[in-house]
Amino acid sequence: MSEKLKQNNSQTNLQEQSETPTSNKRIAKNALMLYIRMFLTMIVGLYTSRVVLATLGVEDYGIFGVVGGVVAMMGFLNASMSGATSRFLTFELGRGNQKRLAEMFSSALIVHIGIALIVFVLAETVGLWFLCNKLVIPEGRMTAAHWVYQCSILSAMLTITQAPYNASIIAHEKMGIYAYIEILNVTLKLLIVYLLVIGDLDKLILYAILHLVVTIIVLLTYRIYCIRKFEEIKFQWTWDKGIIKSLLSFSTWNIFSNVGWMFQHHGTNFVINFFLGVAMNAAVSIGLTVANTINNFASNVMTAFRPQIIKFWAIGQKDDMQRLTVLALKVICSIYCFVAIPCFVEIDNVLKLWLEKPPESSSIVCRYFILIIFFEIIKNILTINVHATGKVKFLSMTACILYVLIPFIVYGFFLIGLGIDMAFLTLLLTNVILCLSNLLFVKIYTGLNVFKYITTIVYIVILATLSLTSSLLIKRLIPDTYVNIITNTIISIALSSFLFYTFLLNKQQRLQIINRIRMIKKI
Repeated sequence: MSEKLKQNNSQTNLQEQSETPTSNKRIAKNALMLYIRMFLTMIVGLYTSRVVLATLGVEDYGIFGVVGGVVAMMGFLNASMSGATSRFLTFELGRGNQKRLAEMFSSALIVHIGIALIVFVLAETVGLWFLCNKLVIPEGRMTAAHWVYQCSILSAMLTITQAPYNASIIAHEKMGIYAYIEILNVTLKLLIVYLLVIGDLDKLILYAILHLVVTIIVLLTYRIYCIRKFEEIKFQWTWDKGIIKSLLSFSTWNIFSNVGWMFQHHGTNFVINFFLGVAMNAAVSIGLTVANTINNFASNVMTAFRPQIIKFWAIGQKDDMQRLTVLALKVICSIYCFVAIPCFVEIDNVLKLWLEKPPESSSIVCRYFILIIFFEIIKNILTINVHATGKVKFLSMTACILYVLIPFIVYGFFLIGLGIDMAFLTLLLTNVILCLSNLLFVKIYTGLNVFKYITTIVYIVILATLSLTSSLLIKRLIPDTYVNIITNTIISIALSSFLFYTFLLNKQQRLQIINRIRMIKKI
């Protein structure tokens, strides 16, 4: 009886959140904390990578990257399971069933321990064979490479078992801890750089050990926080077949889409290499780096919205879920456009400032990827609605099939001489098709009126096109000097802000944005 009462109280509290600014304040605060984490990571990462490269040298730095990458390749299993764990913990937290939540956490931790053991066996057999027989390691550096490899395995295993703890933080919407622990993380990374410079040991071995030590300290800090703050973080050996089946079913279909995406990414890159060589592969790599960096600005906000959307579905508040999803579409796409449109317009100058001599065609590839990521963001926001229901089978199958077809279609285009443009247009069209298919799955599994989503997306695309066209026109009219580049960027952001704020948001949403800005000032 008391368990039922707790569940009802939790549902009542969440329903009240849909009628008060509490949830809006939480989303704003979480987004801000995630941005702080991103900027700390980015700034320290740029500095430490430069110092580590200078200290290790190109050869040892390359060994660390490629040897660690052998273990990282096995991480798609963990990525799929992490998504499932996050969804189910958030769902149960929304329903307020504390007993079920504790069982879900323990079951998820057992599954992740199993994944860690599988990765260990694969890494110490297939991976070790690959390291010793296939990787090209400079003479005399194999011992150091083995140190790097073993440290990477242990680090990967610890990170895998950390996933349920991170999922709990996201489910409870306590993203502020990410910013605080990131301060510890970047401080330790700066300490690594100092110890690496003054250390007398083999620099590569020392770096691998120090990197592992930092990983252990950070993960232990997260776990101590979770154990102290969340009631469900009390491990018990519970093997609930229903929970395990749900986790594995969800993650198995996630694996399908992840494997499909990997095949699309690496397969298309291989086809491009076959027809155009490594220079175009370098341009593709740069394009992905630029687009993903811009995407980070939007994905942080998406992470803040996701738990609330799933919780509304868990307690049957479908209208609130749709309202919040529409707001997420507007806010996240607007943020992406504020950063993406100036980069799209000034990409030649951005690449010259960053790389001095960027590979040929880099600017064209970057522009294509900026457009591709735009529709991928829309697709991912719609995917949250389907994930909330737990019915991901056909969603994942559709994505997997389309992803797998892309390299073959691109290969066919190259054979008939259509060139690189058709390859990227294929990627762009695929994301548009996935947006449409996701709308269909949202309609089937949630019963929501997807016309609201369609009109919102159409408005976003129209306003983004107007903003981009205007910025390109201004670019043509203003001479290409550094002062004018900064001026054009400011004008582009101001224009995008005006268009999206005035024509995309309704009166109530504009008021919510103003209130969120006020909330952020008070945080």
